[in-house]
Amino acid sequence: QSNLPNFIAADPPVHTAQRKVIAPAFNPSQMAEREKVVRQRTRELFDALPAGETFDWVESVSVPLTIGMLCILFDFPWEERHDLKRWSDYGGNVSPETATEEYRAEWMAQMTAMLARFDAEFAKRKAMPPTDDLLSRMVHSDAMGSLNPMERLANIALLIVGGNDTTRNSMSGLVEALHLYPAELERLRADPSLIPNAAQEIIRWQSPVTHMRRTCTRDVELGGQQLRQGEKVILWYISANRDEGVFPDAEVFDVGRANARRHVAFGHGIHRCVGARLAEIQLCTLIEEIVNRGIRVEPAGDVERLASPFLHGFVHMPVRIVPG
Repeated sequence: QSNLPNFIAADPPVHTAQRKVIAPAFNPSQMAEREKVVRQRTRELFDALPAGETFDWVESVSVPLTIGMLCILFDFPWEERHDLKRWSDYGGNVSPETATEEYRAEWMAQMTAMLARFDAEFAKRKAMPPTDDLLSRMVHSDAMGSLNPMERLANIALLIVGGNDTTRNSMSGLVEALHLYPAELERLRADPSLIPNAAQEIIRWQSPVTHMRRTCTRDVELGGQQLRQGEKVILWYISANRDEGVFPDAEVFDVGRANARRHVAFGHGIHRCVGARLAEIQLCTLIEEIVNRGIRVEPAGDVERLASPFLHGFVHMPVRIVPG
């Protein structure tokens, strides 16, 4: 489960070739198209939210906005979105419950069902001329067109978890941040040009992916520590994003933070998140919607946090929308 053969866990040349297949789905012209859809869907979703009543922000806002984008990227049926969410939750789960035999069996059953469903989509795309959706790109490429079942499963799980769990948790973290630092919403209302920076700041502040693990390819000294070839190292994004040497008052959510973009929540180097721009668009649009509507999203009960050392997020978040 932890050593799935996907491109985030690959080195060049395999990583280079596979990422080249995925990356064009996130190029600027594609993003301009996606942005229109994100705006429309976010607006419609907010129009339908109950004013003054308690509802679950995670289930009603964070999940549908991010899963909806996955459906677009994959050209996947919207009515099957609940399957995507379930598979994503299984794919990204590394909580203590995963250690049991029963859980492993259920995990395998869920992942097998996911693979079967996507294989049906791959077969459909293979019979048709190439299009822009991710599944078509994969199946019509040399680098990803003939992956074995475990590689297909691993890469689908990566794209699903990376494409929604992460942004989902930043969208939920936003509500917590604006509640803890209410003056920041006033700053955004007074100066909406801060919104793109606020999107970066919530990604830094929330750090939806806690860590990544890598293996040393050679002996090296780093920060006074001797690291040996073959040793595992953990990159604690959540710690780097609170580094007081880089981010003064790192615990504070500051929409005007001058270097908010220096966060490492998207990773770094050749493995930097391929969907980073899409995440930014989704978060900017969400913040704009809250700012433009003159509303506040207030906690209306205890939040349930995700029990995971890998993803930093929320399972449930009861809230109420009130005039701002």
